[in-house]
Amino acid sequence: MQKGGAVYIMSNARNTVLYTGVTNDLIRRVQEHKNRLNPNSFTFQYNLNKLVYYESFNSIEEAIDREKQIKGRSRKKKEELINSINPEWKDLWDEIKEW
Repeated sequence: MQKGGAVYIMSNARNTVLYTGVTNDLIRRVQEHKNRLNPNSFTFQYNLNKLVYYESFNSIEEAIDREKQIKGRSRKKKEELINSINPEWKDLWDEIKEW
């Protein structure tokens, strides 16, 4: 059985730093970022604990391909992507945590 995947973007309180990631368990992964479990991670160092964007996929391979597309874009393009579903840049954690 194939497992699904998700691509997501985390930001800090002032929306000055963006991190694009991929996972097979979005809730678990966002919790890890929010709880700052890995002191050596980029998200820990820059205090990125706000989920501002995500997309779900049927397979992890599709999610990885999408992550590569997003990572290859400019900051402006990433901002446009976030604005397309989350123009207020609110934390989407409450939207996904009860899945």
